[in-house]
Amino acid sequence: MSADEVLLDVEERMEKAVNVLKDNLAGIRTGRANPGLVDSVRVEVYGSTMRIKELASVGAPEPTQVVIRPYDAGTIKDIEKAIVASDLGFNPQSDGRLIRINIPPLSTEQRKKMVGRIKELTEETKVAIRNVRRDGNKAADQLQKDKAISEDTRDDTKDSIQELTKTYESQATESAKNREAEVMEDG
Repeated sequence: MSADEVLLDVEERMEKAVNVLKDNLAGIRTGRANPGLVDSVRVEVYGSTMRIKELASVGAPEPTQVVIRPYDAGTIKDIEKAIVASDLGFNPQSDGRLIRINIPPLSTEQRKKMVGRIKELTEETKVAIRNVRRDGNKAADQLQKDKAISEDTRDDTKDSIQELTKTYESQATESAKNREAEVMEDG
């Protein structure tokens, strides 16, 4: 492994951590309807478990409503059942062709809980990024110990790893800040 390979690995893993955070943040409820609200719901259908977006188109035509249009009308009851069984607290209504979910406004207490959850997720992401930094620094030290790179190259590699750490931590912070603002604004 070379110093460049270490940096590439570090960057890929940090980017993955931030992308996981962004996916998790999309599932956090704001005062507005958002198709991401039902992304985490898994549906037992056709003898296996599938995500809603694999079974239906999901949209938010109004700020207070999510609409789910199953590709196969036969799955509508299964999708409804999965939404009710999820811990999202939604009450889906079906007309036989599509499912509507009315999104009630969030109370101030619920908004504060959501912001707390955002902070938790962000901190977990930052810890993951720092763990990647630690692994990268260890790899750089090992390369230098094995005489594969010079001390100067190792130090430059560690500096680059630290720059990547700052970049991805600030991306995580920025994503969280934007989501917190969305959660706290009235829908």
